[in-house]
Amino acid sequence: MAEYKAPLRDIRFVMNEVFEADKIWASLPALQETVDPETADAILEEAAKMIEGMVAPINRSGDEEGCQWNEGAVTTPSGFKEAYQTYADGGWVGLTGNQEMGAMGMPKMLSSQVEEMTMAANFSFGLYPMLTVGACLSINAHATEELKQAYLPNMYAGTWAGSMCLTEPHSGTDLGIIRTRAEDNGDGSYSVTGTKIFITGGEHDLTENIIHLVLAKLPDAPAGPRGISLFLVPKIKVNADGSLGEGNNVSCGSIEHKMGIKGSATCVMNFDGSTGYLVGELNKGLACMFTMMNYERLGVGIQGLGVGEASYQSAIEYARDRIQGRAATGPVQPEKAADPILVHADVRRMLLNMKSTTEGGRAFSSYVAKQLDLVKFSDDNEVVARAEAMVALLTPVAKAFMSDMGLNNTIDGQQVFGGHGYIREWGQEQLVRDARIAQIYEGTNGVQALDLMGRKTVANGGEWTRMFLDEVREAAPGAPEEFRAPLLDACDRLQSVTDWVLDRAANDPNEIGAASVEYLHLFGYTAYAYMWALMATKAQQKLDEGTQEPDFYQAKLVTARYFYQRLLPRNLSLEASIQSGAAPLYALADELF
Repeated sequence: MAEYKAPLRDIRFVMNEVFEADKIWASLPALQETVDPETADAILEEAAKMIEGMVAPINRSGDEEGCQWNEGAVTTPSGFKEAYQTYADGGWVGLTGNQEMGAMGMPKMLSSQVEEMTMAANFSFGLYPMLTVGACLSINAHATEELKQAYLPNMYAGTWAGSMCLTEPHSGTDLGIIRTRAEDNGDGSYSVTGTKIFITGGEHDLTENIIHLVLAKLPDAPAGPRGISLFLVPKIKVNADGSLGEGNNVSCGSIEHKMGIKGSATCVMNFDGSTGYLVGELNKGLACMFTMMNYERLGVGIQGLGVGEASYQSAIEYARDRIQGRAATGPVQPEKAADPILVHADVRRMLLNMKSTTEGGRAFSSYVAKQLDLVKFSDDNEVVARAEAMVALLTPVAKAFMSDMGLNNTIDGQQVFGGHGYIREWGQEQLVRDARIAQIYEGTNGVQALDLMGRKTVANGGEWTRMFLDEVREAAPGAPEEFRAPLLDACDRLQSVTDWVLDRAANDPNEIGAASVEYLHLFGYTAYAYMWALMATKAQQKLDEGTQEPDFYQAKLVTARYFYQRLLPRNLSLEASIQSGAAPLYALADELF
């Protein structure tokens, strides 16, 4: 297995050249005193050094050792505690947090690159800080000043961790039927009782306290999702002076034995009259939780991106070293017994699929992160409104399409290794197992597709999709000529399919669900085509200027051509599948399945 190397050159290309992050940050008053190109570059360099040196080396051992549960206590794999301490000491948990509470206040476009490195190096490890960052987002946005002062500094510092507790044994996607209850204690606190499952980082030995965000209902709350409230429930109570007090009747009943991410503790959490504090307004808990969900769902897409990058790095190294057979056009290494497998068409196909979708995904994740930054930091109401629409529209695409591509890429990477890919010591089988969860949690990809098609498209008559496509069409004329027509054709196809679904859904609501998964992929390939047009534009510009790195930019153009010629045509079959309608899905009687 190749040692993970942070793809800093490509990260800098996307951030600094394609999206010109420095100009974006300079245009936002809230960031002008926080980040500049030199600071951002130093952060990337330090993150890469720390992640390559401490986080990546414990990935395989963490998978093999896994987390251990013993009478409610969870022990993480060897090396995790030390690596987490280093991670926390470096300020990485608080990279994007509220500066007034001791964090760094950096933009998401920058932190998303650090997230990718972390997830690529060690998916299981990366989940611990990710959940803490997400919990901090909701606390900072919705909790009282008193709660923020009491909890955020230690969470940003990595001294305390966070978790989010939504799912129950009978209640996953349908949170409206949760049974966890909260009762008002009459002193500003609540007594929270219930069981939550699949809680990432619900219990571990990395920090001295864990702050749980728990969805619960008061006895007189409205039925369904309108009656859900959000509570901050510490594992250990916090005294008025900030010191830790007694336990809070929070216990871990067990941990799950999983297919992958074995170094991440996935817990059953029991709250037995635990003391909690309301975050936000009563019965508005889902809205408070969704403050973090856009960030978290982009983060899950970045998990897919990261494991795909890790798989590609190993696969290309193996393809260069492994010799088997001869090139179809004759030996390229006649002095050796065989040629490297990189000469074979199928291997090149898999590697280029991985390369084009990983680099396209890196650009797309940065683009979505840019929208989040505009929402958070811009003082222009029109800019904020448009960015909010783009975040809402593109978040399900980022989560689902990027995680789908991530699994595809780890499978391709495993396949490049042949039989060795099925063997543990080469590392590819772990990446396949780890990647699979990203399609399932934080809202399954089928639910993401339904959200995109139903709530984000049909519900507003396709307004946000047209907004996005208008931007793409505006950019198309600036791209190298070879990419203009196919990009505009992809836009027309997505618009045509959108209009078709809108028309059919008016008479048959089944059409929304029937089209949703294929529609999300159609959208994803079109969005990646836009990203590749932007990257090709910059690459061609650099070549025309006489760059000192012609190979780097030429590789961008060649990879862009591959994506347009070999992957973008998948939109044709997706269109045909969508326009077959809902009838084939509902023609078979239930009893005949």
